[in-house]
Amino acid sequence: MAKEKVILAYSGGLDTTAIIPWLKENFDYEVICVCVDCGQGNELDGLEERAKYCGAEKLYIENVIDEFCDEYIVPCVQAHAVYENKYLLGTSMARPVIAKKLVEIARKEGASAICHGATGKGNDQIRFELGIKALAPDLKIIAAWRNDKWTLDSRESEIEYCKQHGIELPFSADNSYSRDRNIWHISHEGLELEDPANEPNFEHLLVLGVTPEKAPDEGEYVTLSFEKGVPTAVNGKKMKVSEIITELNKLGGKHGIGIVDIVENRVVGMKSRGVYETPGGTILYEAHQQLEELILDRDTYREKEEMGNKLAQIVYEGKWFTPLREAAQAFIEKTQEYVTGEVKFKLYKGNIIKAGTTSPYSLYNEKIASFTTGDLYDHHDAEGFINLFGLSTKVRAMKMQEVAKNGK
Repeated sequence: MAKEKVILAYSGGLDTTAIIPWLKENFDYEVICVCVDCGQGNELDGLEERAKYCGAEKLYIENVIDEFCDEYIVPCVQAHAVYENKYLLGTSMARPVIAKKLVEIARKEGASAICHGATGKGNDQIRFELGIKALAPDLKIIAAWRNDKWTLDSRESEIEYCKQHGIELPFSADNSYSRDRNIWHISHEGLELEDPANEPNFEHLLVLGVTPEKAPDEGEYVTLSFEKGVPTAVNGKKMKVSEIITELNKLGGKHGIGIVDIVENRVVGMKSRGVYETPGGTILYEAHQQLEELILDRDTYREKEEMGNKLAQIVYEGKWFTPLREAAQAFIEKTQEYVTGEVKFKLYKGNIIKAGTTSPYSLYNEKIASFTTGDLYDHHDAEGFINLFGLSTKVRAMKMQEVAKNGK
C-alpha cells in the first residue's frame, strides 16, 4: 500500500531540513518538498540536492516572481497599504501566493496534508493556514512547532536530530538574524533587535543597501511612469513590474532608501521588533502617492486612504483569499482608472525628493490655485461658504455665551 503524501513548505534552512526526517519518523509520510520562489535569489542554490539528501522524494521549485509582483504587490502599491504606518507588507504579501502553490502541488501529487515550519508565536502560521483553509479545506495541516511530537526547541537540538538521522550539513549553532527575503524586501529579527533599547548593528545587518550616511554625496534623478496605477517604466525604459522592482531596489539600496526599524503588533497579540529593508518598494509607494495627489478628488482620496489601511490589515492578518479583500481591491482598482503619468524625484541619502509630477488627468488647475484672481474663482464667494461651513460652530458659541450669561 502506497504511503500518504505530505507537502512540506521548504526553504532549505535548518527548521525545514529537520522537519523532513521528523515527518517520516512520526507520520510515515512520503515527503514532497515545495519551495516557492518569490525572489529569494541565491538562497535556492543547491536546494534540490539538499532536499533529497535529507529524505524528500522530490522537490518542486515554483517560480512565482511575476505572479507575486503583478497580482499581489501591485494591488498593495495602488492601495498604499501600509501596516501601522511603516511596514510595507513584504512578508505578508508573499504568504498567500505561497499557500496557493502549496495547494496546487498537493492536488497534483494527491497529497493528504500540508506541513509548514512557522513557529507558534508568529504571523506566518496564520497566513499559511488561512490560505490553505480557504483554497483546500479538506487538506490536513501540520504545524510542526505546535505539534506534540515536535520536541526540538533550539538550533543545537535540531542539528543533533539531523545528525542522528544521517544528515550532515554545514548548519551553525551560532545565533544569527532571522531573515525573510523576496523580491520586495528583506526582514531582520533577533540578536540585538530583541531589545528595543539597542540600536541596530547596521554594519552587520544590512543586505540590500547602505545607511544614508554611507550613500553617495551626490543625488540621483529617477523618473517613474505609471498607467492606471501600475508602474510601467523607469527613466523611460519600459519594463515589467518585477524588473522595475529589481531596478529600484538597486537604486534605492545605493542611496540608503527604505530602511525602517519597527516595533509592530503581531496578529497573536505580542509586540515584535524588526528592521525591514524595502528600497524599491519605498520608492514605488512614494512615487505612486505623488501621482495620486494630482489626480484623485478630495473625497475619493480620503476614502481610498481608509481603504488602504483596511487592506493593509487584511493582508497582514492573512485574509487574502476572502470576499473582503476582493471587495477592497475592487474599490482600489476603480480609483486607479486615471492614475497615469510620470513622477520625477531625486534620491539622496535616504530621502526621496520631489522633482516634478505630470499627468494628462491632473486636477491641479493653475488658474484656480494661483494667488491672482481669475475667472474660475471669485474671492468673494468664500464669504458665503465660510458662513455656512462655520454655522454650527457659531451657533454653539452663541449658545454657550447664553448659558454663561444666564448662569451668573
